[in-house]
Amino acid sequence: MAALKSLLRRGGAAHERAGFGLYAAAMAAAREPCFFARLGVPDTLDGRFDLVSIFAFLLIERLQPAEPPGPELAQKVFDAMFTDMDVTLREIGVGDLSVGRKVRAMWEAFHGRALAYRAALAAPPEDPALEAALARNVWRGAAPPEGAAAALARIVRAQAAALAGQDLAALAAGEVAFLPSASV
Repeated sequence: MAALKSLLRRGGAAHERAGFGLYAAAMAAAREPCFFARLGVPDTLDGRFDLVSIFAFLLIERLQPAEPPGPELAQKVFDAMFTDMDVTLREIGVGDLSVGRKVRAMWEAFHGRALAYRAALAAPPEDPALEAALARNVWRGAAPPEGAAAALARIVRAQAAALAGQDLAALAAGEVAFLPSASV
């Protein structure tokens, strides 16, 4: 009980709620129909995981280097994502004994993607690294539709730029405004 009171005094519960709110916004952004209809992202568990991963990654990248509470919020977004993945796997009938192993594999996949996307976003916009990383991960070895990986790379860069300009206080309140991806 004392630990919970301490957590609440430090704002931990508020940051946890904000993390879940930010993650919910990332999920909503990842579900925009344009990704599936216009860009041909596979409408599968894997395709949806990759899109959610992109938006969660973008939030984490915005928050991690920020002043406090940015790093804590970044962790809360990550925690919310993998709590959701655990619950989702259980809801679709994955056996309890294998859920942990599958969530760990998803965590490792997310981490690998985050490393690739971070490096690619640091490169100049004309560098094809982001497009290549997105093609490799989102379409998982299949050839993306013509121009789809380039369009997704433009969306990712635009979303990153939009997040960079968002107020940390609003993010700490769980409020984020992703651009409508269909308009990018």
